[in-house]
Amino acid sequence: MPTPAACEAAPPGATALGAAAARWRRHASRTLVFMVTLCVAIALLLSAFDGGGLGTKLIYSFAIGMSCVVVIDGTRLGFAALTDGLRRWRGLPASPSGFGSGWRGVVPAMLLCILIGPFVGIGIADRLTGNRSPSLFQLDSPATRVTLTLTVLGSLVSVFALSTLERLASARALAEAAQRQATEARLRLLESQLEPHMLFNTLANLRVLIGLDPPRAQAMLDRLNDYLRATLYASRAGHQTLAAEFDRVADYLALMGMRMGPRLQVGLDLPEALRARPVPPLLLQPLVENAIKHGLEPKVDGGRIDIRARREGAALRLEVRDTGLGLDAAPPALASAGGFGLQLVRDRLATLYGARAGLTLAPAGDAEGGTTATVRLPFDDRASG
Repeated sequence: MPTPAACEAAPPGATALGAAAARWRRHASRTLVFMVTLCVAIALLLSAFDGGGLGTKLIYSFAIGMSCVVVIDGTRLGFAALTDGLRRWRGLPASPSGFGSGWRGVVPAMLLCILIGPFVGIGIADRLTGNRSPSLFQLDSPATRVTLTLTVLGSLVSVFALSTLERLASARALAEAAQRQATEARLRLLESQLEPHMLFNTLANLRVLIGLDPPRAQAMLDRLNDYLRATLYASRAGHQTLAAEFDRVADYLALMGMRMGPRLQVGLDLPEALRARPVPPLLLQPLVENAIKHGLEPKVDGGRIDIRARREGAALRLEVRDTGLGLDAAPPALASAGGFGLQLVRDRLATLYGARAGLTLAPAGDAEGGTTATVRLPFDDRASG
């Protein structure tokens, strides 16, 4: 039986830091591409107007542009941290705005950019080129006026474009989160539909066994207790170890074995090296239920169900194989898609891993017949729930 520690979800702080790091990388990538494009365009424009010196103009353009980026982003991020801190102090949640700044702090960022960015950038470029540029305090100089005008226009364009991209990215992230929540809600709905059915059947069997075979009824009650406790832990966890997932399925199969008797034979194969591997909970349960309900129970002689885990290169392969009636005897909807329960497993895998994971249902392909359900997960990713 899995322990509470085995089913413990990933620390929320670690998840939040990972999401923040991902947002930072996306923001930095967008900023770099945009600023390189803008700086090259400004250098080409200046070179076209007064001719020659493209290399020197590129140096000055990049030096001023990157100095402005540091000032603008630093100011906006600091302003966002300040306003979020004030919101938390007042008991309000932080404002969700993608990278963490959005439109907040635009005015102070622009003022500081105009006051600091050109001075720092020209100083860096002068050191790189050996030139001596006129002071920016000499407003009667054409070079000074051009520099300040381009700085203001470039800063306005940068702030508008990057802030708009951040807002779009934030909206996309919120939509993806809503999709994940919807899939999780559908999965929990599946649990509420399947588990009570199993529970009622088990309680009915217990009622009969109490009068006919009390020791067997006690053993069945112990298994039911283990199964329900494990289910409770799994429902609260974002992931659990593969050993815990196998233990939970073993409890379920033990209950089914008491109901089906010798008609149900079980084989569990979990290598020691994979026991601590984290996986999303409730992956194997629908596969096993599907195998028993549509494959083994309708078969007069019953059959065997084998559950195994293997690492195949960069993938983790989980396999549930039964020797039941097979897909040829299944309803068309089940044979083509696997039914409602298995479709929800596919939805969950798609939400968690995208195209890197999947579920397939196929004939076993040997003399024993039956069906094989296979889940493939990326081995290097931790489950998230």
